[in-house]
Amino acid sequence: MITSRDNSLWLQFWRDKRSDFHQKTVNQLLIKFWLSLDPLPNRRVFVPLCGKSLDMLWLARQGHQVIGVELSPVAVKAFFSENHLKATRRRVGKFVLWQHQNIRILCGDFFALNKSDLGTIDLVYDRAALTALPEDIRGSYVEHLRRLVPVNASVFLLTTEDAEQSAAPDSGFCVDAEINTLFSTDFDIDLTHAESGFEINHNHPELAPERTACKVYRLSARTVDPTG
Repeated sequence: MITSRDNSLWLQFWRDKRSDFHQKTVNQLLIKFWLSLDPLPNRRVFVPLCGKSLDMLWLARQGHQVIGVELSPVAVKAFFSENHLKATRRRVGKFVLWQHQNIRILCGDFFALNKSDLGTIDLVYDRAALTALPEDIRGSYVEHLRRLVPVNASVFLLTTEDAEQSAAPDSGFCVDAEINTLFSTDFDIDLTHAESGFEINHNHPELAPERTACKVYRLSARTVDPTG
């Protein structure tokens, strides 16, 4: 399980403005592949570990209700101020809820969330939230996510992986073994798209760029046969 030390480090990253991982544009893979989910208008989309992602703005502009959760109040405040959105704030359980029209962000610990905090969720958008977590926490993250959202909720998952490890012998790309382990019990996994490139470590620009693989997964709730 995630520790208070992990939380403290994340909060310190934002206080020190070491948020080079933040994308300054809407993720192009989201724009290209989101509609492949065939989402109906006005779906309630959950964005875990959302930071100040501009992807939330794009999802809201598609007519969805967007609900993010983020530990750092610095990140939440920056999202609304940098996008010139006037937000209301109120206490909801262990969280502070920031809201502007159809965008809501619950400021607090993801692992403290419960269903009543979120309400009914139709879709989950995970933009590298899973792969940003330490490996020993990812199982707990997925377990808690399953407790929060309905069994029929779909997941749109973007991952960033080591390109060498994710390469399949024949096709060049395959479903990552960890993704299969974490999700295959409850979901049918569709690797929709994969591409490789080079990523610069902005905290250590002297290091050589690392070759990475970005993947788009569509996870559909597995239908249970009542007859067994």
